[in-house]
Amino acid sequence: MSAFAPAPGRRLLLRGALVLAIGACGTEQATAAPKAVSGGGAEVVEETFPGRRIVDLVVNSVALARPAGVRLLTPENWHTQRPVQRWPVLLLLPGGDGDHLAWTRDYGIQDLPALRHTLVVMPEMPLFGFCTDWWNHGEGGPPAVETFHLHEVLPLVERFYEAGTRRVVAGQSQGGFGAVSYTARHRGMFRAAASYSGFVHPLQHPRAVRAAMDYLGLEWTALWGDPVRQRAIWQAHDPTYLAHRLTRIPVWLSCGDGRLGPLDPPDTPPDEHIPGLEDPDAPFPADVLSPTEAIMREENEALAPVLRAAGALVTTRFHAGTHDPAYWSRELRASLPTLLQALR
Repeated sequence: MSAFAPAPGRRLLLRGALVLAIGACGTEQATAAPKAVSGGGAEVVEETFPGRRIVDLVVNSVALARPAGVRLLTPENWHTQRPVQRWPVLLLLPGGDGDHLAWTRDYGIQDLPALRHTLVVMPEMPLFGFCTDWWNHGEGGPPAVETFHLHEVLPLVERFYEAGTRRVVAGQSQGGFGAVSYTARHRGMFRAAASYSGFVHPLQHPRAVRAAMDYLGLEWTALWGDPVRQRAIWQAHDPTYLAHRLTRIPVWLSCGDGRLGPLDPPDTPPDEHIPGLEDPDAPFPADVLSPTEAIMREENEALAPVLRAAGALVTTRFHAGTHDPAYWSRELRASLPTLLQALR
């Protein structure tokens, strides 16, 4: 769920990230999926139906070099309208744990009336995948998360699951970064983007990327290289340097400040300590329980005026609170009218 800092208790943000669930719960009906050679050779190899309107796919991904999960929330009457109806698409991106099931399992988006006429596409991501085709020291190759999401999953759902080409995108934490970065990097692909506690200005806090990846045992320069020597690669993904590509695009930015907020229980513990996350020359205030969210807040506050100056249609909702799913669920619901309006 989190990009970075975990805490004991309900915010098991990194420990929970170490176990990714592709399977679905409840009664399932499995079918043999069509052989869907598309998007560089990716194919659907399994299709299950764990609940009303929910379809789970296993995609044999070339970009990730392994099978990967995708959950679909289909529109009302989707089955009866096939194959003539094309549906607008909401792409929902996961946080740093890569768990694509949270949107339905934890947030209950399948119960939202506003989504009855939208195809919601929820792909997974490798642990700390950062919605990015990893540089891998110039070698490329897996994990190519951006390619998986945009050039494997989207073509597959267009070809076999009646997805249309009117699309919006949203995400939490690392997925919030991905929503804004994808929209800027692929002009015309998405009509609006929403970020909930997104790491939207990586070059402002490269030490946080390094600290989190070191903590997880990942080689941090494999992502985008060194932020000095490979600065151009960092800039090519950082929304602050891509703001000119978001002119007239609705962009929703919501974020807490790392302090106790209205959706945090009074006994909320602080984030687990991540060595190197905190800048010793600018320590976090004593009342900040979630340094991760405090970092996100700084980045969102830096990005918003740059986007406005570039002509993006920016909505900000900055609030008290920690890096926690309760806020992401609330902000998803608050942003839906903006996202769905862009699909019309």
